[in-house]
Amino acid sequence: MPATNRKKQGRDTAVQGTNDSSVVSKVSAAAQGYFQDDFLQHFVCKVARRAPLINRGYYVRWRAVDHCVRRFLHITENCPRRQILSLGAGFDSLYFRLHADGALEGAVVFEVDFPDVTRRKAALINSNITLSGALDSHLFSVAGPVYVSSSRYRLLGVDVRDESQLEEALGATGMDWAAPTLILSEVVLTYMETQRSDAVIRWAATLLHQSFFVMYEQIHPHDPFGRIMQDHFLKLNSTLHALRQYPDTTAQRHRFLDKGWEQCVCLDMNDFYLGLIPEEERCRVENLEPFDEYEEWHQKCSHYFILTASRGSCVARSLLTHRPVPSISPSWSPTVLNVRTVPANLEGLGMASSLMSSGQVLLTGGSSRGGRGTVTRILLRSQEGWRAISVEPSVDLSVRLYHSATSVPGGGTVVYGGRSSPLNPVKGLFKVTPDPVGLPGPGDSEETVKLHVEQIECTGDPPLLRWRHTASIISHQGKDFLFVFGGKNESEAALGGGHFLCLDRWHWTEIPVGGAAPEARHSHSACSYQGGMVVFGGLDRRGVPLGDTVVLRPTERGFCWERIEVQPPPVPRYSHCARVTGDKLVVVGGVWLHADAVPGVVVIDLITSSSVEFGLDTTSVPWPLMLHSFCSELTDSEELLLIGGGGNCFSFGTHFNPQPVTVDLRPVLGWKTSIRPSQTQTPQDQDQII
Repeated sequence: MPATNRKKQGRDTAVQGTNDSSVVSKVSAAAQGYFQDDFLQHFVCKVARRAPLINRGYYVRWRAVDHCVRRFLHITENCPRRQILSLGAGFDSLYFRLHADGALEGAVVFEVDFPDVTRRKAALINSNITLSGALDSHLFSVAGPVYVSSSRYRLLGVDVRDESQLEEALGATGMDWAAPTLILSEVVLTYMETQRSDAVIRWAATLLHQSFFVMYEQIHPHDPFGRIMQDHFLKLNSTLHALRQYPDTTAQRHRFLDKGWEQCVCLDMNDFYLGLIPEEERCRVENLEPFDEYEEWHQKCSHYFILTASRGSCVARSLLTHRPVPSISPSWSPTVLNVRTVPANLEGLGMASSLMSSGQVLLTGGSSRGGRGTVTRILLRSQEGWRAISVEPSVDLSVRLYHSATSVPGGGTVVYGGRSSPLNPVKGLFKVTPDPVGLPGPGDSEETVKLHVEQIECTGDPPLLRWRHTASIISHQGKDFLFVFGGKNESEAALGGGHFLCLDRWHWTEIPVGGAAPEARHSHSACSYQGGMVVFGGLDRRGVPLGDTVVLRPTERGFCWERIEVQPPPVPRYSHCARVTGDKLVVVGGVWLHADAVPGVVVIDLITSSSVEFGLDTTSVPWPLMLHSFCSELTDSEELLLIGGGGNCFSFGTHFNPQPVTVDLRPVLGWKTSIRPSQTQTPQDQDQII
């Protein structure tokens, strides 16, 4: 066999292997109650339980396709004949589910895949009484290209890339080219060279004049998640081709319109999940398993889309309703901020940091490639640069993620909250102080230092245990308080309100707070500011990112919440970090849903209530920089240190930022604006940015 043919055969085999992995994941989601499908289990040898993130991912995929199929059957219910043509169907159970529901009146399902796949599927159906019992008068064949033929189900072994052979086989098995037809492609065409997949799209538009095309595939190949996604499929020898030429929903929509389809709607899965799945159903799904991977969930959904295209009489009805999210047009500066790596091996997700001095950063908790641990570390800066050293705390801080570590006046750090798992919040509040003789100097070679850790027994009425909260220092009547705000726990999707801990008495107390309190949230930021604090962003109870800016201001009696109407409004985001420098709130990183780029830095002027977005120049960073689930410290007035971060990239692998990075803030500090709170900056105003 020529080398080119062997290579092609190898790619085809790899693509066929994605079917086996996919059906196992669908079985896992069905077994956990995400959707009802009693037939998938018959196509796997053994049921394997996947992680909650993967179960959710396959649920939203199943739900999107099922939504379109059911909608098609409803629209065409009065037609004497209608058809579903599933390209690259693999071990999908679509026909058997629809048959069991009595939804196939006047309908025929055609499934097409590689001969090897359909031969295996036919054998499974033939040997299983439940599956074969769903077929009336039927014919099994071992020769192909038609492996199963019944009155409502035809299984064909044909290479979809060969349109003439496909057309011939479908015609021979009774495809009615004039009948209303749904063409379904669920992560299929992207495995073909783009020229071939474009030809399939055009072929379907040419032959099926009354039809819908439904496609579920990947997008956004160039951001960090997209790069890891591409690398995953490349390693499997099943390259994703189409998303290079059609990298987003707009390009995919134009792709279909250019190939003969008359209308097209394309939604990423965040839009579909939040816009087309009822809130009651979302709540049901979100309560099936303990879950705390919001960043990874939203990123997965932003990298997949569901598309419906239509032509002929089908144009009058839609399978998807496009409910656009409110438009936000931030002001982008032409200046990008330089990012540089720090030569210190240090990784972790869900860590917390505290600045002990300008050259000493305490890091607690988190998880890394070695799993969740109790390792406490310190980053030290010397003339040679930053280096990470191990720490021996006098008391074990226990395993904890998404907690807070807050520098307190007079020295030391208060560590509070966090979780060891989504069902286990961490109890206790600790004060950490460095051993005055235990920290090495710039020239010392000692690589292990000691910390004094004291568990504080607080009095008063403590807040609920939580994680993904904030804890900030505020002042009232000459005393310092730790103000705990927001977060979540094992029973509450987001927590509201605030709690005051008096630091000189370690007593939870109440202080009058006026104004409209911000809505409940978690994974937000909160920074001390002018005796109070400023809150930005976060994720609300519905799982929707927030973009508001709210200041807790001191008053004579206590405090008062004041909402700042920032113009232009920043893009809503969460899992970011923020620091106040002067009267500017510098917000870096995070996760957002409806933007074309990964969040960089937004600067909010707290005096003029204006904002501007800065991109990040990461060309000097040799690995994908994922800026969520990380921590940050303003080590001096011109440099922001970002530590840790990354996440589980769906089923494509876990990425950790292996080293800290620094962001040069000098362009941010030089930014000037004359905008007043009532004005909105437009892209034409960007010449104000320095």
